[in-house]
Amino acid sequence: MGWHSRTRTLQVFDTELSADTVEWCPIPQFSNVLACGTYQLQKGDEKETAENCPAPSRIGRVYLFDCNPQTSFIPPLTETQRIDTPAILDLKWCHVLISERPVLGMATASGEIQLYKLMESQQGTCGLENELSTGLGPDRLALSLDWSTGRGESSDVRVVSSDSSGSLTVLSLGEASLTAVCQWKAHDFEAWIAAFSYWDTQIVYSGGDDCKLKGWDLRMGSSSPTFTSKRHTMGVCSIHSNPHREHILATGSYDENVLLWDGRNMKHPLSETAVGGGVWRLKWHPTEEHLLLAACMHNDFHILHCQKAIEGQDAPCQVLASYILHNSLAYGADWSRLPLSNSTPPSPQEPPQTSIGLTESGGHLRIQYESPTASFDTSLEDDSGRYIPDQCSLPEKSSVPDPFTSPARDSQSLSCLMATCSFYDHMMHVWRWDWSPEDKQKPSEPVLSS
Repeated sequence: MGWHSRTRTLQVFDTELSADTVEWCPIPQFSNVLACGTYQLQKGDEKETAENCPAPSRIGRVYLFDCNPQTSFIPPLTETQRIDTPAILDLKWCHVLISERPVLGMATASGEIQLYKLMESQQGTCGLENELSTGLGPDRLALSLDWSTGRGESSDVRVVSSDSSGSLTVLSLGEASLTAVCQWKAHDFEAWIAAFSYWDTQIVYSGGDDCKLKGWDLRMGSSSPTFTSKRHTMGVCSIHSNPHREHILATGSYDENVLLWDGRNMKHPLSETAVGGGVWRLKWHPTEEHLLLAACMHNDFHILHCQKAIEGQDAPCQVLASYILHNSLAYGADWSRLPLSNSTPPSPQEPPQTSIGLTESGGHLRIQYESPTASFDTSLEDDSGRYIPDQCSLPEKSSVPDPFTSPARDSQSLSCLMATCSFYDHMMHVWRWDWSPEDKQKPSEPVLSS
């Protein structure tokens, strides 16, 4: 049976400041709530001399939205709040209620983990209120955070964070406090990412700019990791534990590869998939255990089907769909838990695709990535503005793969809502992906590919 895949843009929102993280609230009764975080480096006046020029400042803003995707012809998002903050490197909602309220965690350039609770107003809208904050230490940026609650377990709620000094911090959430339980030096350079194993929350994984992926058992202390992998060849910047399949872990790196692992054997990955861009964020689907969303920096956003790899067949993950309508670095991405109708609505705000002219040499340089420490690299792009990997071939973006099994149970159609954001063009997109058997398509319905 053939399968039909399409992506549709529903709305585009200008965040004004550079956007780098988006997160849908995972609490079922608040799944309509979306948060977007921004990061802006403000440099000093160019007229200032090196001696008296102040250090660059980093500012941010968190946006809160209400989403109603069921109304055709009407943009689904309504902005309900914006709060100016220190620059935001990462946002994560706790997967369970805390004191009967949803809680949003924020990793900031001021070196703090800040927690906001979501409150409902008399008008029926929701808003964030600052609840707690804890500093990780002087002269460092908080780069990522993860909650221990990925499988919906509410006992012993903790947060793990990584920072620009290469350290990890585990924090315990009490009734009115966020307290550091332990902190240790984990990486030689920036520790880009830290994440819990959702199946054993005494296990923590970390990745750094030293190109190392490490595991830590909190019961054994932090003097040495349980493993150190150098399988990635550049900085490791994304890790996500699969909440549906025990032991399964996804990692991404500036080396442009997504690796899947079995946590019981970290010597060799289960699979390696080249995605043509540095993998800044990976997100497993909320209910479909084989689907993985990847934000690939200079090569857009991709939905991967990972069943063969998870089952140990040593095969790359299949790219089911790609969303290519951002015009800058693909940083933030998340799946929504909101239900969607089976019919695909029209796209009222399809943004134009831009083409960048080339010199006669056949390509030109563009910024590949800029880290929170203001370092950057360059890459080559072709006549349509797409990145040209040095040694990587990707499937055609217009192709519709025909996987060996349906990603949805019982060969049913699957419709998903996503939010993604890109950096220098400060844009957030809300879009949907529809995946269905071809024989269920209406003959007159046009096929739209991403």
